[in-house]
Amino acid sequence: VQLQASGGGLVQAGGSLRLSCAASGSIFVINDMGWYRQAPGKQREFVALITAGQITTYADSAKGRFTISRDNAKNTVYLQMNSLKPEDTAVYYCTAEIISSLGGSHGYWGQGTLVTVSS
Repeated sequence: VQLQASGGGLVQAGGSLRLSCAASGSIFVINDMGWYRQAPGKQREFVALITAGQITTYADSAKGRFTISRDNAKNTVYLQMNSLKPEDTAVYYCTAEIISSLGGSHGYWGQGTLVTVSS
């Protein structure tokens, strides 16, 4: 099982980006999917989570600006980020709890995609 994140880039403050993360491999069921981020010199922090039942949870820093969604048919999770601020600059990592077709539930991480917000 692999998670492939994409969509990062350089954007001006106030702009928008949409991150995507697709899961592939021997997947049976995908439970929770989410996004974390790690800014330079800081610890990785939670951004947003979406359950298989489409229930969402956001960090306070993301509420009102970011929207997490998922397409179960494509095994993909998205993060729409609006009104971006320089403090949103970070490497964004997707994560998913996946039950593989080989059995067992595991947490997986994508490789990270860099978001840079210029002032």
